Amino acid sequence: MVDGPRRVALVLGANGGVGGETAAALLRRGWTVKALVRDPAAAARRWAFEGPAPAWIAGDAMVREQVVAAAAGAGLVVHGVNPPGYRDWDRLVVPMMENTIAAARAAGARIVLPGTVYNFGPDAFADPHEDAPQHPATRKGALRVAMEERLRVAAEAGVPCLIVRCGDFFGPRAGNTWFAQGLVKPGRPVTAISAPGRRGVGHQWAYLPDVAEVIARLAELDGLPARAVFHMEGHWDPDGTAMVKAIRTAVGLPVQVRAFPWWLVTLASPLVSLFRELREMRYLWQVPLHMRNQRLVVTLGTEPHTPLDRAVRDTLVGIGCLPAGAAGKAGDPMGQAVPAAR
Repeated sequence: MVDGPRRVALVLGANGGVGGETAAALLRRGWTVKALVRDPAAAARRWAFEGPAPAWIAGDAMVREQVVAAAAGAGLVVHGVNPPGYRDWDRLVVPMMENTIAAARAAGARIVLPGTVYNFGPDAFADPHEDAPQHPATRKGALRVAMEERLRVAAEAGVPCLIVRCGDFFGPRAGNTWFAQGLVKPGRPVTAISAPGRRGVGHQWAYLPDVAEVIARLAELDGLPARAVFHMEGHWDPDGTAMVKAIRTAVGLPVQVRAFPWWLVTLASPLVSLFRELREMRYLWQVPLHMRNQRLVVTLGTEPHTPLDRAVRDTLVGIGCLPAGAAGKAGDPMGQAVPAAR
């Protein structure tokens, strides 16, 4: 457990969905949070915390000296930063991780990485456990593996890490996600839903406030191994229709469901970086990849879980597809628990 003066966390990428939600979860649990962002004023406006707020620090995750300085005194460094808009991942992702490792080493802190399913290739389908082989078939997956490999080496050298792998993110303040860039159009009423997958093919989702709560609870535990890896169950959509139904329920009106325009994505991908990234991850909509949470449930007792209808409704409000009055009441959204997936 991180306690006393060491209950201090540095969050990198706190202006984004997973970083911001993790900062919020840690603050709720009494942590002191520092947040390194390029534009502290803009980040403070986006994340209007009702209670204690992070100490916003101006800096760049690509500048090692700034990351090391920001991490001074921290017991936890959350690596929630990614290049915006999928730009320059090949050039930026691994150096940013190396800077985080250097900062955690200097501070004597544990690193937290919110992970994804992208690490796994066809040899791990359909039910990869935490230690399953990682042979990704995509460029982004290879980068995720490279990041985790850096953490493995760092853990062996005395810099502990915590990796929480999740399905596709969604949430009220998420950035680049399939939900907000594939299924619906942010900032507009929902008049149609684009369904990327085939009926009958399961898909795994992760609601960002739940992800953040899992990270915060794990970070407070004693006795985690130097390299601790967990999978979240999140929201498993067994036949690819549950998310569409939840969006329809939240909207409360007849909504057309149409096939996602993969043909257009394929045609435009040489020119549009976002389309290239979407096309690369198409395999996750063609075959089911279901990460199980037995290890997490054994460790925490339960997995924090917001019911899907509420999570979807609050996400639609957050991205401007529903009026603010449609959101759930303020308070702890993690009122239910997910049992171990079988």
